[in-house]
Amino acid sequence: MSSAGHPSNALAEFATLLTCKDIAPGSGIMIVVAHPDDEAIGIGGHLARLSGCRIVHVTDGAPRNLVDARACGFETRQDYAYARRAELEAALSIAGLSSANLVSLDYPDTEAAMHLAHLAQELACLFAAGEISFVCTHPFEGGHPDHDATAFAVHAACHLLRRDRYPTPAIIEMAFYAAGEDGPIFQNFVTSIGADALEVCLTEPAFRRKQAMLACHKTQQLTLAPFFSSTERFRLAPAYDFRALPNNGRLYYQSLPLGFDPATWLSAAAAAHQGLRLDQP
Repeated sequence: MSSAGHPSNALAEFATLLTCKDIAPGSGIMIVVAHPDDEAIGIGGHLARLSGCRIVHVTDGAPRNLVDARACGFETRQDYAYARRAELEAALSIAGLSSANLVSLDYPDTEAAMHLAHLAQELACLFAAGEISFVCTHPFEGGHPDHDATAFAVHAACHLLRRDRYPTPAIIEMAFYAAGEDGPIFQNFVTSIGADALEVCLTEPAFRRKQAMLACHKTQQLTLAPFFSSTERFRLAPAYDFRALPNNGRLYYQSLPLGFDPATWLSAAAAAHQGLRLDQP
């Protein structure tokens, strides 16, 4: 394991927790991601060592628009969601995890931004009840609107906990995908915000296990094709202005047929920021 720069105490503690061999390894870690399969992309090479972790999925991976569902042979959104759940459980079983590790909030795919305030409150309750030290989640980079919504909700949940004087987990970002200056960037961060980052080159057995996990998501093979790196990257989350577009307005999701207007993000984030009174210290 090698690190870039000089990780702070929090990032160093997270690195230790990734590799510890205590009674319940990973018990202080909660992984909060947008879709079934995001956990495999971001931290799949470590999941076999994190039997005590909890994994929260914000959406069920099935959009109301049935284009993806029908392309995979499903006639209803619910059937597609069930299939994605079955793929998820098969993938996690390879890492020795089960449905007992999972929490599903079941918002429809691509609609998380419509529920930012409620989502933040749900996560705040989960963090407080779970005695979580670290929450691993998405960066705010414009990769997918559900990724950005998940990042907002995690940060907002921690703000709510701090405001009410509850213990607050450190936010660790995992590398996914974003639009770069010269094309898409996969499994790396689009910007080098801050100096604290951790780069982990997986062992051969861990990499093979991660590949097998990704292969379980049969309905997502086209989407997952670019994720073949044996390196997983993590960093401490920077402070974001969620009321502006991420990545200087360079949004990967505008290249996808999601039908998500960036103006929708600006409106939803502003409303949630005001509704949650996030300006209050």
